[in-house]
Amino acid sequence: MRAPEEGTLRGVATFTATLGVAVAAYIAIADSGGGTPVCVGGSRGCETVADSSYSHLVGVNIGIFGILGYLLLLGMALLRGDGARMAGFFIALVGFGYSVFLTYLELFVIDAVCQWCVFSAILMTVLFAVNAIRMVRYVGTPP
Repeated sequence: MRAPEEGTLRGVATFTATLGVAVAAYIAIADSGGGTPVCVGGSRGCETVADSSYSHLVGVNIGIFGILGYLLLLGMALLRGDGARMAGFFIALVGFGYSVFLTYLELFVIDAVCQWCVFSAILMTVLFAVNAIRMVRYVGTPP
């Protein structure tokens, strides 16, 4: 099986990171207004997760870190060359690892699942896969 063209990978990463910015911004905005993200179907999982001590890191809502991470990934998707490929992979690796950690907390510590957090974790997983393929297949090739 042949790897997708780098332009295709960059396009997928651009779209996915942009969607990630929107999701993380929604989570952060809901928190900044003193509320919580609204879960579809009336579930209270989003409220439970948002009210947990794990929804903030050093006093800052996790959504803000998500916005920054997705913006960095968006920038790396728009740039060409080995530096962007490797930086995109590293940022996505960190984001994916943190998403796995947060998902673990939701399932086994908080005992509630936020649909927006799951969606963000899926987006970060896609970005990790796309950036891994981009790095492995295209590092060392001309931009």
